[in-house]
Amino acid sequence: MDKFANLTPRLVLTGITKRYPSVVANEDVSLSVRPGEIHAVLGENGAGKSTLMKIIYGVTKPDAGTIMWNGKYETIVAPSQARRMGIGMVFQHFSLFETLTVWENIALALDEPVPTARLAAQITEVSEKYGLPIDPYRLVHSMSVGERQRVEIVRCLLQEPKLLIMDEPTSVLTPQAVLILFKTLRRLASEGCSILYISHKLDEIRALCDTATVLRGGKVSGGAIPRNETNESLARLMIGGELAECHLTPREAKEVRLDVQHLSLQSPDPFGTSLKDISLEVRSGEILGIAGVSGNGQKELMTALSGERLSTSGSMIKLFGQPVGSLNPAKRRALGLTFVPEERLGRGAVPPMSLAYNALLTGARKGMVLNGMIHPSVMRTFSKHVIERFKVKCGGEQSVASSLSGGNLQKFIVGRETMLQPKMMIVAQPTWGVDVGAAQLIRQALIDLRDAGVALLVISEELDELFTISDRLSVLAAGRLSPSVKPAETSIEQIGVWMSGKFGDKAGDGPTSATSKLEIADAQA
Repeated sequence: MDKFANLTPRLVLTGITKRYPSVVANEDVSLSVRPGEIHAVLGENGAGKSTLMKIIYGVTKPDAGTIMWNGKYETIVAPSQARRMGIGMVFQHFSLFETLTVWENIALALDEPVPTARLAAQITEVSEKYGLPIDPYRLVHSMSVGERQRVEIVRCLLQEPKLLIMDEPTSVLTPQAVLILFKTLRRLASEGCSILYISHKLDEIRALCDTATVLRGGKVSGGAIPRNETNESLARLMIGGELAECHLTPREAKEVRLDVQHLSLQSPDPFGTSLKDISLEVRSGEILGIAGVSGNGQKELMTALSGERLSTSGSMIKLFGQPVGSLNPAKRRALGLTFVPEERLGRGAVPPMSLAYNALLTGARKGMVLNGMIHPSVMRTFSKHVIERFKVKCGGEQSVASSLSGGNLQKFIVGRETMLQPKMMIVAQPTWGVDVGAAQLIRQALIDLRDAGVALLVISEELDELFTISDRLSVLAAGRLSPSVKPAETSIEQIGVWMSGKFGDKAGDGPTSATSKLEIADAQA
């Protein structure tokens, strides 16, 4: 980056402000990004990061402030204008059509039509140049999640961006794929491309980014050079206090509460993953963590365990010793099961309904409904307790679910299911998109349930998280489940290998998890 130090800043934001009826998303935000700089934007959920990126990309119009691009003031009114200026964005949630090929998906994003043969050649050339090889004629539904992200990145690179915005780019990647991505981003930066990088993973920020701007409550709370900071000091800048630590005390698990034996289930989705001979046990007072890249059968396993998809043989799944394969979700909940789905809006919460009524959806048996009558006061009180305990930023229990940021809605859903006093809890992606402070709060809440004797099954793509909270670990890959192993007996690298479907005879030849979490930093050179 030093060779670009004397050049005009690529992007300068001054006094950016954006107000909504119930919240000020950005207030007097200023930041500057130089050519060749990898600049992190950090902050809690609801801090204003996404709004600021949408303003830069032309999705949202600011109420005040200026944008200077390569030394000239600009008003960006649409993403198409941003792309013409040289601004590209890779979103956290991919926008690809699974039934189309790579080149067809990329063609849809181009402002001008390009002949098929020429576009395919350009895709091959650019993808190989940056170490992200993809076949332009391959159908997207046959690609892994990491390969799909390559398509999104190459789609931006074909437009030769001067500024690339990356929103939580590693949330769906294996540790090995993260290293490849970092190598690509460093090469782009060496060629003068500026990169705005949003992530809650502080290890990655310290390993990759040159500078960081921290937002808190919509305002700039400070800046930092990440490589000179610790995770704790960055967290303090983000949350304004000390980061709580999670404490998992070894304990002996007790009786089996969830017993799955030889579960095989064909996926109803033509692009889904069928389950193949899945067997597992979860006992009272333990957390079984299941790692894996999204799209390897997680959704199918969750629907089978929750009762949304019934199994042909009721005895393949047992709760508390009782066969439940033919029982629907309501009957399984009546036995003491609670469930946090991966999809927040639609399955975890109903967007236009208030938080209080969203609490009623799964908590009716906790005194919210008696003799067929809804008790609004009980419903509201329960919701208030969830909001207070899990520090949900909202306008109160009457706020509609769609008005909350993704991270705050996640806190409410996890809090709701936690406070229903379950005997068995199944959680998918508990801290996906949640800031570092809230993530620790959620993880400790899960550990507290475990210490109270609850059995927990946690599916997560965050390996650091699983190593922190799990008593045992397994990996789900291509619909198959690996043997379980204690975190102390394996490593993040080994689990990463298992995530590719290569289940070894033993778990750990590599470094311990404590040292391997910063392995990414070793690739910095």
